[in-house]
Amino acid sequence: MIPLDIPGHDIFLRLLRETDAEAMTAAYTRNREHLAPWEPERTDDFFTVDAANERIRTSIEQYHAGAAVPWLIVEDDRIVGTMTVSRITWGPFLSGSLGYWVDSELTGLGVATSAVGHVCAAARASGLHRIDASTLVHNHGSQTVLRRSGFEQYGFAQRYLSIAGQWQDHVLFQRILHD
Repeated sequence: MIPLDIPGHDIFLRLLRETDAEAMTAAYTRNREHLAPWEPERTDDFFTVDAANERIRTSIEQYHAGAAVPWLIVEDDRIVGTMTVSRITWGPFLSGSLGYWVDSELTGLGVATSAVGHVCAAARASGLHRIDASTLVHNHGSQTVLRRSGFEQYGFAQRYLSIAGQWQDHVLFQRILHD
């Protein structure tokens, strides 16, 4: 576990475990309204332990295949966010895509910025050259996190992802991990 330096909180970054389904379900249920504007539409089935078990199984398979690294942000054994490097491509590209969220009670404290820094350091140590991320055009909080973490805006994608039931434009960011 990697401690995050957040004053007044004992928050850690750790890898996802097979036993995290109940805690993951609780975290997503607790943050359902908070996350709704920033994520794909979720059916009620998404917020069940069975669905969490399936997502965890898939994430761990991708981790073992070298295609993703699923991190959790935890406080007192409670999941308070996720941080995932997915779509990892090896060979000459050496790149991955970053996605994350933080519990509504902890936004604005530097949790995401600290976690992104640690995830980028781990990605660099694993040999990745580049990490990309995208944000909704109006997600200024996430854009601030990425800029503070050394990401640079490199593009704009129209109707990039279906978020909250609509195809929405995104701002594209990247961080080069090696000079």
